[in-house]
Amino acid sequence: MISWMQKHNKYLVWTIWVATIAFIGAGFVGWGSYNFGSKASSIAKVGDIEIKQSQLNMVYSSIYERYNQMMQGKLDEKKAKELGLVKQAFAQLAVQAKLLNFAQEMGIIVSDKELADTLENIEGFQKDGVFNKKIYEAYLGRQRLKAKTFESTLKNELTIQKTLALLHTDALPLEMKTFSAAMNVADKLKYKVLSSNDVNISIDEHKLKAFWEKQKNHFMTPRMYKLSVVWTPTKNTDVTEDEIRKFYDAHAFDYTDAAGKQLPFDAAKAEATKDLKIKKSKKSAQKRYIAFKKGKLQPSEDITLPVKDHTLSKEIWKDILQKNTGDITKPKVVGDQYATVKIEAVVEPRPMRFEEAKNDVSKLYTQQAKKDAMMKLAKHTLKTLAESNATVSGFVTLEKNDNLKMLNSTESLQFLQKLFTSLKEKGIISVSDKVVVYKIMAQKFLPVDQNKTNFVKQTVNQMKSRTFDTNLIKMLDAKYPTEVYMGGLTN
Repeated sequence: MISWMQKHNKYLVWTIWVATIAFIGAGFVGWGSYNFGSKASSIAKVGDIEIKQSQLNMVYSSIYERYNQMMQGKLDEKKAKELGLVKQAFAQLAVQAKLLNFAQEMGIIVSDKELADTLENIEGFQKDGVFNKKIYEAYLGRQRLKAKTFESTLKNELTIQKTLALLHTDALPLEMKTFSAAMNVADKLKYKVLSSNDVNISIDEHKLKAFWEKQKNHFMTPRMYKLSVVWTPTKNTDVTEDEIRKFYDAHAFDYTDAAGKQLPFDAAKAEATKDLKIKKSKKSAQKRYIAFKKGKLQPSEDITLPVKDHTLSKEIWKDILQKNTGDITKPKVVGDQYATVKIEAVVEPRPMRFEEAKNDVSKLYTQQAKKDAMMKLAKHTLKTLAESNATVSGFVTLEKNDNLKMLNSTESLQFLQKLFTSLKEKGIISVSDKVVVYKIMAQKFLPVDQNKTNFVKQTVNQMKSRTFDTNLIKMLDAKYPTEVYMGGLTN
């Protein structure tokens, strides 16, 4: 009766269209540009809809920005790959394409006037409350987008929003009455929270080696590149105040603060000076590249780096990964200097020896061993919980989820969500890195608060919307198959 309550979590609300308008409103910071090659070609086809590389790059940038803000600017390409941001971006586009197929089949369209009105009302493109074409074109230039591509994406989003709005159904009186009663269920618990501090595990060389032997092919050395690098510094390049001013005036839209507002000259001067010096040093870097290629210039240094190491830029790594041993990349900017790189040798990955992998093996083994030990202890605790001196809570609900002892507010909510989903009177629930052993001592219905009508209606609407969306996508998955043209986009 109350299993639906677990889905009422504002942090887990599922969205199915690309947040382009929000992305622009954030100030077009342009984080995480993922290079997929020619923007003209398609990366996949869903039903009758082609997904372009330019679309994937736009969505990836938007997702990258959101994650980077959450991580306080510490996101990098390696972490983005671990988080699967490219796959997230493609998944959003695939769902969008399925909905667009459906809208097309149902004859749902967005007029040019609707598109123009929406575009003109985006605050990020306005100056003094009025749409400004120069700001719009500057944004497109920084994102390396054509107006046609951006406006097509925006039109698709409006089409999807219109489609979903037409399919929306409001809460019915009986549904509101039923859910209002369910939301007032309260449980009194006897429980015990177990953590890794409650278990002791012993680790010896024999156990670690046995653990490593079973999965040693998972512990590989990184692919390494032996490189010769010619650096061309730019910081000593001479520039005048007048040159800096002219350069800033020509590129003013590139210098913005965290909110996306254009920086005045004084605030942007240092960055503009650096960019100007880099521009003026380009010819010198090209001359050094030619001399290096002809064998007339010795490298600045020889280095060995793992793939995509941050010593070099991602643009240089892209070149390196497309070339062979002995090839030389053209000069590209790294920080405030140019780098020209020759590939001397490639060291392919190999399974690590036990001594090399020991630290990683120890961490993984410890995590698994503690998890197994905690679950074993939890099963034993469950058998004796009724007679033990475990903690007894007051009556708890999802709405009034006061922190349970040894759990923070987030963990308490997660536990209660799983508790109210379960049909078991007693059991074991994992929360974050802890385990909660519980038994329901009593249950009651609280009086219905008539002042919460709007909240109940909103909750019912959210639940109906999520259920409908989930079933709609399942139907569209079967109706509009996905054909992927490149690897790394799906699991």
